[in-house]
Amino acid sequence: MPALQSFGTDYRALVIGSTGALGRAFCAQLRADPGCALVTELSRQSTPALDLADPPSIAAAAQALAGQGPYQLILLATGLLHAPGLAPEKSMSAIEADALQRVFQVNSLGPALVMRHFLPLLDARGALAVLSAKVGSIEDNRLGGWYAYRASKAALNMLLKTAAIEHARQHPQARLLSLHPGTVISPLSQPFRGAAKARPAAQAAAELLRVVDNSTAADSGGFFAYNGERLPW
Repeated sequence: MPALQSFGTDYRALVIGSTGALGRAFCAQLRADPGCALVTELSRQSTPALDLADPPSIAAAAQALAGQGPYQLILLATGLLHAPGLAPEKSMSAIEADALQRVFQVNSLGPALVMRHFLPLLDARGALAVLSAKVGSIEDNRLGGWYAYRASKAALNMLLKTAAIEHARQHPQARLLSLHPGTVISPLSQPFRGAAKARPAAQAAAELLRVVDNSTAADSGGFFAYNGERLPW
């Protein structure tokens, strides 16, 4: 993989959610990049550990890594669509408060705290990217369903956009990006019919890194697909 040109050489990267399919792929490709001097991984199993469902762990992890910064690249490669006892809602009658809270904690509330605690560790010309989803686009919603997942990703997009506006006041060259990875071969996509057309995680990671690399400060706060297309809110 060629060096990510927008970061120059000897850049430092942080991958949060490093044990997922895309997280692992990001780490592998960044380690193969001769321009990357350091790849730091965070997950529920790492030391320090970071669990999006445990807000104190987010603050503690950022504090523990403060001495490694600044990072030129921070990737939040996380998301919750289904789990034991949790499935996307097919109708409004399936909405449950506990499920909504669980999905929003991982897809919206936890990432908001990641931005709060980790943006101070981002280089003034660096990039922070979060994994969103096209189904979080309100304008693009034509099928309905998947209430918690759609709404939590729409909330993530708003949180990212708002953070980008504030961050730009002091760091106008930084980039905060919301990225749609498409359907990727992973446990997240496996139960659904679109999984037959899923792309390997390594391919998706390379495409997303290319989007980040090709972005400019003018793109900060934007919502982009893996092919570089700007997506509607």
